[in-house]
Amino acid sequence: MILVPITYRGGVYRHNEIIDLIEDLGGYIIQKHMIAQEVVLQCFVPKDDVELIRAIGKPLAGEVTDSPLVGTEIAIVSMSLEIHHLPHPSCDIAEYVRRLGAKSNMVGMARGVGKRIAGLNDEERDIINEHDIAVYLLGNFETCIEHKMPVLLRGIEVPVVLCGGPDKEVLQRIVEPKVDGYVGNVGRFMHRTKESEELTKLDEIIAEITRVLSKHREELAKDPLSVSPARLMDVIREQVPAILDVTSPTPLTVQMSGLRVKLPYDTYAEVLHKTEIEDGIKIGDIADIEPSRMRDYIIVRVRPFSETNMVI
Repeated sequence: MILVPITYRGGVYRHNEIIDLIEDLGGYIIQKHMIAQEVVLQCFVPKDDVELIRAIGKPLAGEVTDSPLVGTEIAIVSMSLEIHHLPHPSCDIAEYVRRLGAKSNMVGMARGVGKRIAGLNDEERDIINEHDIAVYLLGNFETCIEHKMPVLLRGIEVPVVLCGGPDKEVLQRIVEPKVDGYVGNVGRFMHRTKESEELTKLDEIIAEITRVLSKHREELAKDPLSVSPARLMDVIREQVPAILDVTSPTPLTVQMSGLRVKLPYDTYAEVLHKTEIEDGIKIGDIADIEPSRMRDYIIVRVRPFSETNMVI
């Protein structure tokens, strides 16, 4: 069964029927948002049942849209949080990917300024590598990007999409093949992205992120995960009650190959390790449970089939 990411938007009235339908079909609710009289469900559902959900939701004023970024966590990397680098569309991009289902985190570097002194420390590198993809936002100058990128990519293992002031052809020439995607004409400016051409550029960034993530999914599919991260999310919700008391909007953040669990590592790592999925198979048997460099969270990395010889 192939699961695809979608977003359902509809009225609060009878929305529980849609939730029950998705769960009965074997799908998973990743996030649920209640906004006034509207409910937004970001979920994974069987590909063959999307039209069924659309048909049943239509009388309830529900709308189903494809959301390729659902179930991903994206790092938006800015060179610094100082006034010199704040005039970037960083917040706009972070918010735009959230609207399409992704969980985004801003990463402001401690030493990203200056083409001669720019650097990446171990903590920043590890935090970026905990995400599914990183979006680097640089400035307007070609030589600055040329000098910075080899240093700022050192040790980065996740796919990278680069945004900068020079057009796409220039970016490709100066950093090829160090990054996986390029979006040009996105440099520094002193206003929010609200004009039509600027919104079109945001759509271009989303398209490039989606393209790179689709390619990454194809690579993962060659050696499938032992268990779906979305299923693992449901298991933890049911068997680790402490996660229900976490006040973060996303206590369990689904990634393409794992989960970020927002519980203290020292207290709950062993609990997660012993949590049973089915038939005596525990999470620790099919996943690596590691401390996150982001606060005191836990990273659960699901092992591929080639390492466990099982798919649950």
